Amino acid sequence: MSHCIFCSIIDRKIPAHIVFENDDVIAILDITQSTIGHTLVIPKTHYENFLVTPLNIVHKVITIAQSIAQRQMTVFSAKGVNTLMNSYHAAGQTVMHFHIHLIPRYDEHDQIRIEINKHDALSQLNLHDIAVKLRIVE
Repeated sequence: MSHCIFCSIIDRKIPAHIVFENDDVIAILDITQSTIGHTLVIPKTHYENFLVTPLNIVHKVITIAQSIAQRQMTVFSAKGVNTLMNSYHAAGQTVMHFHIHLIPRYDEHDQIRIEINKHDALSQLNLHDIAVKLRIVE
């Protein structure tokens, strides 16, 4: 997938600051650094996003993501970490290769905003009906 920037990084066609790598997963510093230590955790096999990635790969990526986030908390004395995944353009995904953003947070009053806002138009929805539609029965 030569058009995918992450695949190009994995293939060493584009340089990156690697903080972790094994046979299945690579973690790199995000070139934009929303905060100090902003890291991307990426499977080495190309999958478009979280929703289509096999669970065994998701497990490997999330395991590494947790370790790196714990390290961000310790090494940088972060006060929190945003763990962010976007799936498809409508949700803000800009690189169509599954990845997890780990964004260390240092101050609750910083300029980073990841908000879920209340929409008054949705406050009258029937939550029971929505839950019934989404319910998964094993």
